[in-house]
Amino acid sequence: MKNTKYVFVTGGVTSSLGKGIIAASLAKLLQARGYSVTIQKLDPYINIDPGTLNPYEHGECYVTDDGAETDLDLGHYERFLNIPTSQANNVTTGRIYQSVIDKERKGEFLGKTVQVIPHITNEIKRRIQILGKTGKFDIVITEIGGTVGDIESLPYVESVRQLTWELGEENAIVIHLTLIPYLAAAGELKTKPTQHSVKMLMQSGVSPDVLVCRTEHQISEDIKRKLALFCNVKKEDVIQSIDAETIYDVPNLMLDEGLDKVVLKKLNLTDKVKPELKIWNNFVKRHKNPKNTVKIGLIGKYVELKDAYKSITEAFIHAGATNEVKVEVQWIHSEELTVEDVPNLLKGLNGILVAPGFGERGIEGKIEAVKYARENNIPFLGICLGMQMAVIEFSRNVLGFSDANSAEMNKKTKYPVIDLMEEQKSITNYGGTMRLGAWDCKLKEGSKIKDIYQKELISERHRHRYEFNSDYLTKIEEAGMIATGKNPKTDLVEVVEIPNHPWFVGVQYHPEYKSTVLNPHPLFVGFIKASLEHYLN
Repeated sequence: MKNTKYVFVTGGVTSSLGKGIIAASLAKLLQARGYSVTIQKLDPYINIDPGTLNPYEHGECYVTDDGAETDLDLGHYERFLNIPTSQANNVTTGRIYQSVIDKERKGEFLGKTVQVIPHITNEIKRRIQILGKTGKFDIVITEIGGTVGDIESLPYVESVRQLTWELGEENAIVIHLTLIPYLAAAGELKTKPTQHSVKMLMQSGVSPDVLVCRTEHQISEDIKRKLALFCNVKKEDVIQSIDAETIYDVPNLMLDEGLDKVVLKKLNLTDKVKPELKIWNNFVKRHKNPKNTVKIGLIGKYVELKDAYKSITEAFIHAGATNEVKVEVQWIHSEELTVEDVPNLLKGLNGILVAPGFGERGIEGKIEAVKYARENNIPFLGICLGMQMAVIEFSRNVLGFSDANSAEMNKKTKYPVIDLMEEQKSITNYGGTMRLGAWDCKLKEGSKIKDIYQKELISERHRHRYEFNSDYLTKIEEAGMIATGKNPKTDLVEVVEIPNHPWFVGVQYHPEYKSTVLNPHPLFVGFIKASLEHYLN
């Protein structure tokens, strides 16, 4: 079995410094050097998972193949590394405490007093090492959520202290990501916040092995020397992370700074060949040098927080680079889309995407957006709820079922063209009980979707409770909307399209979750290609 090495990434001074991007960039470089790497996220909140969290508060909920509802950082991990994550890659305090309490109820602690140390920290350490003990990975990178000094992060920091001591300095290291702010009035960068952050970390018994410093301006050699002196690290272990034009520049910036070399040296691993980033850099080049621009309207109800649709916007970047276009996203709040406002707000778009979501708010606006795309021959992609809205709009305005709706929005509708799955009707606990994870879908011969995927059987990730009501399938198909993708076991409709429209596709699943830099999702590539043709014509 491999002697797995562990890298812990902590954050200081402020949140949102980009621990996930630094972790993913380091992993990308180590992967490019021939090492098998995975990344996991430890989240300090007490929720069991992000599945029931409001997108306004937490951004999107990312779903893995095995049905885990996870933090959006796992999306970055997959997009950078091009390998799937799993249930084991995201752990929350809620899950830790739930596990310990379950053991206590079963009497597994033999009547002992259950305490943070050792019971909670032991469970954290066990979870940290699950991926390492599979024998699949040379290096496991663990991102500790939150900021050093947060009360909820203390058990995690203590677990890191114990684990680095238990595993030894050549098997576990700590990277501390911190901020070097620039004070315009003084005209200089300030190191004091970083000094305090490191001091706080060291008071918890953890000494950082590497400092990664986020900054808006170049860090001088003098500042690096000062940081090394005050923070008890070597000068070469102080790594600059300057603001980048795009997150996809960060692996190259970290390569230039030598972050991967520093990490390998500390883990006593061979400094192999220079990472091969040719495909990655070809993508970055195409992304930065588009030949055209297409305008895509993203119709959603969480548009104030762009992170609520993080995977979609990243999939646009991947597909845009493939088509050598810049995808200019027009964020349109579905609550603002009334019949009167639709022409003004949607005019000039080359493509319309109706986004996923839950609940009744903003639904009528989404339906109006679908109608505009259908009637004006604008390329349309509906994802999850967006696909359901396409079915409702078609049922209302083509079939003449004016009351058509989803049972989620109107339980008394005469035409529930979208309805609750039978097995969902008795569920009262909502966390983790939707149709989640990867499900197969069989595509219809001669359809646009089959042409896009170039294969008959696909597997895509789901996150929903309501489904296309097959009782209405015959009437809907007779009117011109065709079910071109179905689950081969349940016969549930997964894909609808309108053949006499230039490009109109609705999917029940979430294709955005599987788009990566090395494998842009074909559905997004096809949608952007159709939007480019609309622009050129």
